[in-house]
This record gives sequence, C-alpha cells and structure tokens, in this order.
Amino acid sequence: MSDDYIYAVARVRSKELSLLGRQDIDQLMACRGFDECLRVLNDKGWGGGSAASAEGLLAQEEEKTWAFIRELTDDLTPFAVLLFPIDYNNLKAAVKCVVTDVKPQNVFLPGGSIDPQLMARCVRENDFSPLPPAMAAAADEAYHTLLHTGDGQLCDVILDRACLEGILDCGKSSKNELLERYAQLRVAVADIKTAVRACKTGKSRSFIDAALAPCSTLDVGSLAAAACKSPEDIYGYLAVTPYGAAGEKLKDSYSAFEKWCDDQVMDLIKEQKSNPFTVGPLFAYVLARQNEISTVRIILSGKLNELDDGMIRERLRDMYV
Repeated sequence: MSDDYIYAVARVRSKELSLLGRQDIDQLMACRGFDECLRVLNDKGWGGGSAASAEGLLAQEEEKTWAFIRELTDDLTPFAVLLFPIDYNNLKAAVKCVVTDVKPQNVFLPGGSIDPQLMARCVRENDFSPLPPAMAAAADEAYHTLLHTGDGQLCDVILDRACLEGILDCGKSSKNELLERYAQLRVAVADIKTAVRACKTGKSRSFIDAALAPCSTLDVGSLAAAACKSPEDIYGYLAVTPYGAAGEKLKDSYSAFEKWCDDQVMDLIKEQKSNPFTVGPLFAYVLARQNEISTVRIILSGKLNELDDGMIRERLRDMYV
C-alpha cells in the first residue's frame, strides 16, 4: 500500500506550496474592503482567476480540491468521513421534500458520494435498497417517522446520528490512525455541540440520548445528564475528558469554541507533513483546503459586513502552512 501513495503524496506536497499561509491571511486582512479581498484572491488563482461572488468563488475552490483528489486516486473510500455529512444533508432534504410534496430546488449540496436524485427517487418509491445498508435503514426510519409524526426535528436527529455513526465506522475500518482520530474528534465535537444546544433549548433526556452518538472519548450518558442540568454542568463534565479546553472556550463564546475545534483538526493533520507512504497526506490536504476556505469565508463575511478587524481576527483559524 505504501507504494500506491508515493506519487500521489509527491503531487500533494507540490500543491501544498500554493496553500494560503499566515502572510497571505494578513494580506487579505489588510484589504480595505470586500471587493479588494476578491481581487487579491483572484490574483492568487482563486475562482479561476476571474471575479466572482464570495460563495461562487468558495464553491469553485471546493470543487477544485475534490477534482485534484480524484486525479490522484479512484478510491474515495478513505474520504467517506468527509463526504458523509454532505450525503446525509442531501438525504434529509430528499426526505423532507418528498413528505411535504415540495419540488427540490437548490436544497442539495454538491460533492457528495451519492446522487441526490437517487435519494429522492428512493424516498418517493419507499425503496431504500439502492443506498448503503446503514444509510438505507436510517432513511427508512426517518421517512416513516416524518410521515407519521410530522416532526422534522426528530427526522433530523435520526439522520444526524446515523451520519456520525457512519463517520466512526469509516474511521475504524480505514485502519489509518489519522482517519480514526479525526472521526473520533468529529463525532465528539458534534456531540458537544448537540448537548449545548439541547441544554439551552430545554430538550428532554430522551431526546438528548437519541441525538448523541457514542464514541470512545466521551461518555455520552454523562454528557446527556449534564445537558439536562445546565451549561456549567456540561463544562464541568468536559473538564474530566480530553475536551476540557473545549469547555473553557464555550465559556468564552460559541465562536471561540468553533475556532478551537477547527484548530484541533489542524494540529492533528500537521503530523502528516512527514508521512509520505499512506493516504494520510491526501486526507490532510483536503482538510487543510477546507480550513483555508473556511478562513477565507470568515474574512470575506467580515469585510462585507464591515466588521472591526479585531472581531474578524479572533475568529481566524490556524493555517496548515
């Protein structure tokens, strides 16, 4: 397997030279406004070198990333942990559109591993067998739950948890340490976010138990119990887990917590810079690009809304290079 990735990793190393670094971020921050930011990004080759809307430019960069990965390998199985959220988002949209008899327009995200139109057909025909088994089971349960209860939130809970369980399974089956650690982090962070939202909205214990996906780095029973009490109880529980710093960031603000989450991913993948023999560097490159795109989105949004530079900077993510 090591020989399979030597050429691909060499190409990734070349591509990494064009990733935005701290100096590039400082240049964007120094721009006087949104339009100047777009011009700087266009000059750096973003958006095909032509001016575009912010979301159009960012979407093009996401598409470029996956097109490059597809050039390097025909096997996207190791990247399923990144594609599952897109697929399950599209599945939620398909289920809701069919049940509410609404034509799906601009509700599907691009870049997933399963055609959204196939999902919509499966829901319409009440035949989920064309989907992967775990996804098919979750889709069937979510569809009939929404059909009989009209509870869109419960439908989301079913599919969101199935997505997280799928991410964990993909990480474990990959036999790759980076993918396994990323999957654990991704699910733990999602559980913490769910617990915080559930606590603030006064959700029941049964709702929280249904929403949290078990993972090895959190005791979801203890997290659910804390979420039924107060945010302080959540922070107290997190203090005795590997996510104590997450609790401290949550005390500051939710945006500080989200920055911490993304920075943890960057710390995780930086280890791949010295790894030339596995799929890890390819996976790390995709995450680095997604982090880069997220950071640029924060800057563009801040400039568009004329936010103070200090407010923008405190939200900026650590960079891979």
